[in-house]
Amino acid sequence: MKKAIIIGSGIGGIATALRLNAKGIDVYVFEKNKYPGGKLSTFKMGEFRFDAGPSLFTMPHYVDELFELYGVNPRIYFNYKRKRIACKYFWDDGKIFNAFGDTDKFIDECIDTFKIKRETITKYIKKAKKKYDLTEGIFLKKSLNKLSSFLNYDTLKALFRINLFQINESLNSVNKKELKNDYLVQFYNRFATYNGSSPYKTPGMMTLIQHLESHYGTYIPEGGMNEITKSLYKLAEDKGVKFFFNSDVSEIIIKDDVAKGIRIGHKIHNADYVISNSDVYNTYKNLLKDEYEHKSLEQERSSSAVIYYWGINKKFNNLDLHNIFFSKDYKKEFEFIFDKKLISNDPTIYVNITSKDVKNDAPSSGENWFVMINSPYDNGQDWIKIKNELKKIIIQKIKGVLDEDISNFIVEEKIYTPVELENNTYSHKGSLYGISSNNKFSAFLRHPNFLSNISNLYFCGGSVHPGGGIPLCLLSAKIVSDLIKK
Repeated sequence: MKKAIIIGSGIGGIATALRLNAKGIDVYVFEKNKYPGGKLSTFKMGEFRFDAGPSLFTMPHYVDELFELYGVNPRIYFNYKRKRIACKYFWDDGKIFNAFGDTDKFIDECIDTFKIKRETITKYIKKAKKKYDLTEGIFLKKSLNKLSSFLNYDTLKALFRINLFQINESLNSVNKKELKNDYLVQFYNRFATYNGSSPYKTPGMMTLIQHLESHYGTYIPEGGMNEITKSLYKLAEDKGVKFFFNSDVSEIIIKDDVAKGIRIGHKIHNADYVISNSDVYNTYKNLLKDEYEHKSLEQERSSSAVIYYWGINKKFNNLDLHNIFFSKDYKKEFEFIFDKKLISNDPTIYVNITSKDVKNDAPSSGENWFVMINSPYDNGQDWIKIKNELKKIIIQKIKGVLDEDISNFIVEEKIYTPVELENNTYSHKGSLYGISSNNKFSAFLRHPNFLSNISNLYFCGGSVHPGGGIPLCLLSAKIVSDLIKK
């Protein structure tokens, strides 16, 4: 049997392990932590359980697909439900918007809340779908570094509609032109943060991001987001994938420009294929020992986050699973993040509360709050000072909207800054998505899933093509699997 070694057991790494194992390859996964999942992991504080990382689950068919590879009913391992309301949005002036998962209800709510014409919002949604349909097969499901990815009918069809993609305009300018409603513009601008970018810099092409959520819906796994990791890890173990935890890989062994295996301490593990699910920057600097270079490492890093995990001993019935408290000046917020490398004094606040759907995640009288603020990557800022000042701002802002001082109800607390995010996951400078998409060529600048100058070395996960977030990490695994022949 051919043997493959995967460095890192993030969601991309586990998915790659499953796909290669299904091809008859002997797979070994080495993980530096004592648990699988990377960012998609969990922890407890007192009576409260928290998902440490990604909190948005969409396109669940990509998870189901991994079970179906083995002819296994996914529901034996993994279950989830679709959310009626994808997210609740709050503005300081009292405006509240329920983003319904059903498209027709969503459109009706837009018309009722923002007083816009039905034609305006339906035209915008249909245009985003066209962009996605034209590019999905090219940019998301294939390697952009293979000529064969472009020599096909899909590419020609997309090229004939090149003006539709609006790559020479920013997402914000497209939204302002097509929506003409400040609330709705801010709502759709937010989707730039899904890949760690600024809506004032990322191209208008990115209107397609919201299509993933609005078309496919938002879901919550039974037991929380970590159930994705647990179920896929269990499937992989059941099918013979070998996992080794507390195993920090120190080097990828390259001989005559061919990947031969890895080193852990003084021991070398040989393999026919090596796949890095570690952050690509860490892979080059620490595992390839700076002996190789790639232009993607020079690109602007994506945004990071400051995250407050709060055990709250009170229930808030006016909140849902996903909640957004918008800033008054969105442009200023992103200027601070990407230009000043700071956080503005009026940031947008994201609050995720899994106990709304996963009842054992908090006591019956309380809730588990995952509170996230988009931030710059770590550039030597005083994060201790920032996180302390930011906490006061968050509490004050939420008090202004909910008319409740939540500081009186916080009984458990843990705080992650970009420094902790880098330490925990090896994400360079704490950036959540590798490089940003603030460039119209960013899809081509992102690190590929293979190298032409090193054979048998592959890359998966959120820091490489096609990008960050659970669906794209799972697609990166499929691309790698397709590149490695049976």
